[in-house]
Amino acid sequence: MTQHEYIFIAISIVLGLAMARLLHTAALLVRAHNRVTYHWATALWGTCVFIYILQLWWVGWGLRLVTNWSIVDFFALVIGAIFVYGAAELALPSEDFDLSNDSELDFLAHSRSLGRVSAGSMLGYFAVGPYVNLTMFGNSLLASFGFPVIGAILMLLIIFKSQWFKGLMVVFTGYTILILYLTA
Repeated sequence: MTQHEYIFIAISIVLGLAMARLLHTAALLVRAHNRVTYHWATALWGTCVFIYILQLWWVGWGLRLVTNWSIVDFFALVIGAIFVYGAAELALPSEDFDLSNDSELDFLAHSRSLGRVSAGSMLGYFAVGPYVNLTMFGNSLLASFGFPVIGAILMLLIIFKSQWFKGLMVVFTGYTILILYLTA
């Protein structure tokens, strides 16, 4: 077993849990569909978070060429995976089974309240990106910081300007597609 394979087992476990949590929450929402107030922007947010789970897994394959791993490299990737898990955990609303009050199942209200914590977790993920881009991939300084800074700015806007959430989701989806293109 290579060092990359050994290290990526831990990261894959966290990413697998993030994927399972997001899919489980989506399934619970489908089951409670009569009481859910759906909104496209929150569904798009959940989809983007799911894409970042897969994107980190895909980037991990590119790291197979790294021959000398340090504990800092390992911690950076595990912390990045934990941040993506946090975003997945809070991306979609979940019910508290109080059938007299279904306000927690309102997609847009969730995104403008607790869903902002999901964006805060994604902010942490974007903060880890420059380290991986610079030290592990050897990318240029501009590319290593430029794209994650754009993602971080979008997350800060989602957190502090929640009334702009719908418009920001359109921009963030375009940004996510660009990141997929660049890392594919």
